Amino acid sequence: MNKQLIAMILAGFAVAIAATSAFGTKMSIVGRIQSEYSHINIEGFSSQSTVNDPTFFSSWGFRVYEDLGKGFQAMAMIDFGFNTNGATQGSREIFVGISNDAIGTLKIGRTHAPFADFAGGWTIDPFVYTTLQAAGSGGTMIASANGLGSGAYSAVNSVIRFTSREFDGFSFAVLFMPGDAEKLEAHLGGPLGGTGGNIGETGGEDGEWDVQVAAKYNFDFQDHKFQVFGGYSRDNVSTVQKKVTTANLKTEEVGRVGGVWSYKDFQIQGQYEFVNNAIGAATCSDAAALGAINEKETRQCNSAINPGGDGQVWYVGGQYKLGNATLIAQGGMADADRTNFALQRKAKSFTVGGLYHFSKRTNLFGGYQRVNVIDRNETVDRDRNTWTVGLRHLF
Repeated sequence: MNKQLIAMILAGFAVAIAATSAFGTKMSIVGRIQSEYSHINIEGFSSQSTVNDPTFFSSWGFRVYEDLGKGFQAMAMIDFGFNTNGATQGSREIFVGISNDAIGTLKIGRTHAPFADFAGGWTIDPFVYTTLQAAGSGGTMIASANGLGSGAYSAVNSVIRFTSREFDGFSFAVLFMPGDAEKLEAHLGGPLGGTGGNIGETGGEDGEWDVQVAAKYNFDFQDHKFQVFGGYSRDNVSTVQKKVTTANLKTEEVGRVGGVWSYKDFQIQGQYEFVNNAIGAATCSDAAALGAINEKETRQCNSAINPGGDGQVWYVGGQYKLGNATLIAQGGMADADRTNFALQRKAKSFTVGGLYHFSKRTNLFGGYQRVNVIDRNETVDRDRNTWTVGLRHLF
């Protein structure tokens, strides 16, 4: 592609944005980019240093709004992820929706789940989207690869999501994934062929709908700020999932409760999660995991619950703001009760580090994370040490 063609495309975008604005629609280009130097050592296995964006924090996209009058607003989002080594992750959120200041927001398409961006999850993890994040190999938040996107940075296909506005401190969010099919699976990799890997990501057997619901309550008392939250996630096992695995999969259920307390420049946050009949193992970044993608044990995705297993995960952290800097200490444990007794595992971890804000859009981050794995199968009982420092910018 030559320079003249690139210039014509960019000029076309500029004209389109100006034209839509003239007709009452506002469209903006949004994005973020991050790169970090990280060193990960898994005892008895390997160590690795890299300069990259291993969690695919980086992305760019388009955000569109149109004022419909009487408090209503149409909205749409297209977001694509990438990393700083040139790899593309593909789509993040892609949805169309409508919002009302007095009611809330309805989104239809591909969106984040309430467990990710509404109640707990990445909203209380200051290291989210870094190698030090609590989800995945950090071992202190679930990182399910299930259809409902309980992981910190996943999005969910084929959903309808409503998020209410706050009523006297109370708000809620609910997400539905329709699965109105008895035999077919509406994705590549199902009975009709293809190479896709998201088996059963269209609801449950015989047309059952997956659901995730969460609620939170905010209130203040003098200089103290409190938030309590909870949620429930139900991922119905699909026809295909039952056939392609020997794990005797059943409907997965996840429960979550937690809270946040803030006092001036100090904050404490935490949550507890219980997983029953897990569908799919956890996701975690290459840098934080090491090992081949299919080697779930050596990749050290410590908050994974193997298919068909149960488990519980808890997380607690504290933050203190000192000028432009935020000092952070956090940790917790994942206790995976596997279907195979020999594969039962606990992972305890703690993380220390900080963020430094050069501006509202640019910050520097870094820290250290130690994960202690207590595994009944000693061949994969590998503790992990991680150091990282990185820089990010939002635009």
